[in-house]
Amino acid sequence: MDSSLHEVWQAASGSPFIPTVGKDSQFLVGFVLLVLGFGLSGAFALNRSLVTLPALAVPASLALAVGVVYMFCAVGVYSSGVQPPIFRAIASSTRPLYQLLKAIHFTNKVHVEITENGIRFSTDHARVMQGVAQWNKNLFTTYSTNLPLPPPSSPSSSSSSSSSEKDIQPITFQLSLPALLETLQIFGAADAAARQAKADNSSDPYRSNLRNYRPDAFSAQTLGMSGTCILSYTSEGDPFSIILEEGGVSTTCNLTTYVPEIPEDIPFDIEDLGFKIITQARWLLDALAELAPAFPEKLTISVTKKEPHLKLQSSGGALGSSTVDFAKGRDLLETFSVRDSGRRQKWCQTFKFDMVKSASEAMKIASKVSLRGDTQGVLSMQFMVEIEGEKLSFLDFRFVPYAHSEDDEEDEEEEGDWGGENGGMEVDD
Repeated sequence: MDSSLHEVWQAASGSPFIPTVGKDSQFLVGFVLLVLGFGLSGAFALNRSLVTLPALAVPASLALAVGVVYMFCAVGVYSSGVQPPIFRAIASSTRPLYQLLKAIHFTNKVHVEITENGIRFSTDHARVMQGVAQWNKNLFTTYSTNLPLPPPSSPSSSSSSSSSEKDIQPITFQLSLPALLETLQIFGAADAAARQAKADNSSDPYRSNLRNYRPDAFSAQTLGMSGTCILSYTSEGDPFSIILEEGGVSTTCNLTTYVPEIPEDIPFDIEDLGFKIITQARWLLDALAELAPAFPEKLTISVTKKEPHLKLQSSGGALGSSTVDFAKGRDLLETFSVRDSGRRQKWCQTFKFDMVKSASEAMKIASKVSLRGDTQGVLSMQFMVEIEGEKLSFLDFRFVPYAHSEDDEEDEEEEGDWGGENGGMEVDD
């Protein structure tokens, strides 16, 4: 029943009603009919008879009635010139939306980019750390956009029109990330079980067993209360509107939009990788939990062909340093590859520990993580998050390392002979 009704709605949106008289001409048509009706009424008043009754009175009544209707339609309905919103989407649950945004909550402002395929949220910290979350179209039951076309630069043709459709510029603006998160969790974004787990583990933010999202006896899912979240953005400069409805209660929130700073992504050369590792996200979270008690300032990530293939070493802490080693095998490292560049078969970079720690929220909700590092030293962490209904979403983090000193380069040259006898790239799937 619900699916068929949803199909009817989608079909109706694809074939909108077009009136016989266009909305731009309705005022003129209504005005002419009113003048004609008043003229016929005056003529009938001067010459009232049975002959003029059908000839003047009836046409005058029809002209006045139709003219009044067109005037109301033209002035009352179309006076504001309402245009379809730039963006409108409906979601049946705000939980996945909230979880994805919560993972990149390390700044107060978030850069929003609305495209035809989804919404991209990016946060940036001092140009050394970047987090990106994507709300794909498959997270919504309804997703529609009315993005403006770029101005034509040459006479229109079939080729130029097809290329302009591909060059549609996305809508960009900035929002307050704390305000957006607070709005999404007004109704059912974080149920009682999740909130209790957060409260119980507030002293230890690195615990990996935080997947207790089962509803309790009084949750909206158990009680059968349906909820919807309507997102809309009317035009550039307008507030970003969020309407939450659940259990007969409706809340409308209008978030102020700011002029986008349009930050550039941290450069990452995917064609020139130094290493690539795919592993379970919880293993990486547990490794950070082992290093955190020493309150370190730096985190050194080393990837080599020789065991230990992946090593995380903390330093600069008040309680000393510690190291976590990962062995190469199917139990820990599902995919492992390191680039062979001459004598140096090792990738080693040092990052600020607190920056890498900021991705711990993504490690809690993700199932797998892909660690990649290019030859410039930039580290990429891409997390795969499984959403209810066999849907997948991804979180992407990029980190810029500390600048290398001459002593560090000499140490790397001395340690560059770790490579095995096989050489080249090793992959263990």
